[in-house]
Amino acid sequence: MPIDTQAPPSSRRWTALALIALAQFMVIMDTSIIGVALPKMQGALGFSQENLSWVFNAYVVVFGGLLLLGGKLSDMLGARRIFQTGWAILGIGSLIAGIASSATVELIGRGVQGAGAALIAPSALTLLMMLFGSNPRELTKAFAVYGAAAPAGGTAGVFLGGLITEYASWPWVFYINIPLAVLALVAAPALVPGGALAPHGSVDLLGAVTATLGLGATVFAVVRAPEAGWFSGSTWGTLAVAAVLLIAFLVLQIRRREPLMPLSVFRSPNLGAANLSQLLLGAAWVPMWFFLNLYLQQVLGYSAFPSGAALLPMTALIMAGMVALSPKLFARFGARTMIIAGLLILAAGLVWLAFIRADGTFWVDVLPGSLVAALGMSLAFVPSLQTAISAAPPEEGGLASGIVNTGYQIGSALGLAAVTAIASAAGAEKLGDTLALTDGFSAAFRAAAVIAAGAAVVAVATFRRQGPATR
Repeated sequence: MPIDTQAPPSSRRWTALALIALAQFMVIMDTSIIGVALPKMQGALGFSQENLSWVFNAYVVVFGGLLLLGGKLSDMLGARRIFQTGWAILGIGSLIAGIASSATVELIGRGVQGAGAALIAPSALTLLMMLFGSNPRELTKAFAVYGAAAPAGGTAGVFLGGLITEYASWPWVFYINIPLAVLALVAAPALVPGGALAPHGSVDLLGAVTATLGLGATVFAVVRAPEAGWFSGSTWGTLAVAAVLLIAFLVLQIRRREPLMPLSVFRSPNLGAANLSQLLLGAAWVPMWFFLNLYLQQVLGYSAFPSGAALLPMTALIMAGMVALSPKLFARFGARTMIIAGLLILAAGLVWLAFIRADGTFWVDVLPGSLVAALGMSLAFVPSLQTAISAAPPEEGGLASGIVNTGYQIGSALGLAAVTAIASAAGAEKLGDTLALTDGFSAAFRAAAVIAAGAAVVAVATFRRQGPATR
C-alpha cells in the first residue's frame, strides 16, 4: 500500500506507530481491565454470576459486530477521520460505564465503548499499512510492535484493573480512557496520514445491522443456555434467529453491488486460514485470563491489586516474545509453522493450568502454565495477524483489518460464552465453595486447551505451505 500523500515525514512514522500501538493496546485493554473489578461491579450493580460475563460480552459483541463497518468506513472516508471519531465515541462510552448505577446502564456504556473501538481498530491497522507498507522489513517490525500491544494490553489491563480497583474504585477502570482519548484526538492530526483511499461508494448499513444482531444473538444464546437449558425452546429459538440473520448477511453480501464484506476477498491465499486462526486464538486465550482472574480472587483469596500483579510476568513475556522473538522466527520459518507451534504451546500451558488446586499456590498452579501459554500466544498472534492483513489487496486494507479484528473479538466472545457454560456446569457458579469453584475453573482451562489444540489442527489443514515470511 503506498504511503498517503499527506503522511508525516519518515522521522515521525515511528512516533505515529506509538500512537497506533496505543490504540490497539487500549481497545484490547478495555476487554480485560474490567476482569479484576468484576467482583466489586457484581456487588455494586447486581449482576448474577451467570450474567457477569456480559460486562465483557457487551463490549466485544458490539466491537466485533461493527468492525466490518469500521473497516469499510476507513477505506471510504479516510482512516484518520474514522480513527479520531472512534476515540471520541470510546471516551463517551467510558463516561457512561463509569457513572452507571445499574447493570443496564453499565451494559449500554460498554456497548458504546465497543462501537468506538470498532472504528479505532481497523483504521489503526490501515494507518499502519499506509505508513510502512512500502518497506517489507519495516512492516514486519511495525507489525511486531502493533502485535505486542494487543495481548500486552489484555494482560496489562488485568494489572491496571487491580491497581485501580484496590486504590481507587471500579469506575476508574473506565475513566482512565477519557484522558487517553483526548490525547489521541489532539495528536492524530500531526502524526498520522489524512485523506481517504476511496472517497466514494455507499455504506451497507443493513449488512452491518444483520451481522451485529446475528453475532449478538449467537453469543446471547450460548451465555443463557446453562440457565435456560441447552435443549430449551428459548435457546434453540435464539440460535435460529441468529442463523437467519447471519444467512441474511451472507445473502446481502452476495447480491449487493457494494457489500460491507465482499466475499471475493477470501480468494487471497491464506487470508481465510489466518482469520480462522485469529478467531480460535481469541476463543482460547480470553477465557484463560478471565478464569485465571477468578481463580486468583475467589479461590486463592487474592485481593484486586495482587491478582493483577500476579499476571505481570505474562505481560512481560508476551511483549518480549512479540517484539524480539516472533519477527526473527517468522522470517525464518514462515507463518504456517509459527502459528501451529504457537497454538500447540498455548494448549500445553492451558493443560498445566487445568491442574489447579483449591489449596494451590501462585508459584506452582499459576506462574508456569501462564508463562507457557503466553509464549504460545506471542508466537501465533503476529504471524496470523500479518498474514490476514498483507494477503488483501491494498484498496481493501480497511476491510481486511475489520475482518481480522472481527474474527478475534467474536472468537473471544463465543469462546468465553461456551467456556463459561462449561465452567458453570462443573461448579463455577457456586460462590464460596472453593472445591466446586476449582473444579469449574479447571474445566474452563481444559475446554480452552481443546480449542487451542483444535485450532492447531485446523491450521495444519487450511494453511498453504509457504516459505519464510514475504510480502
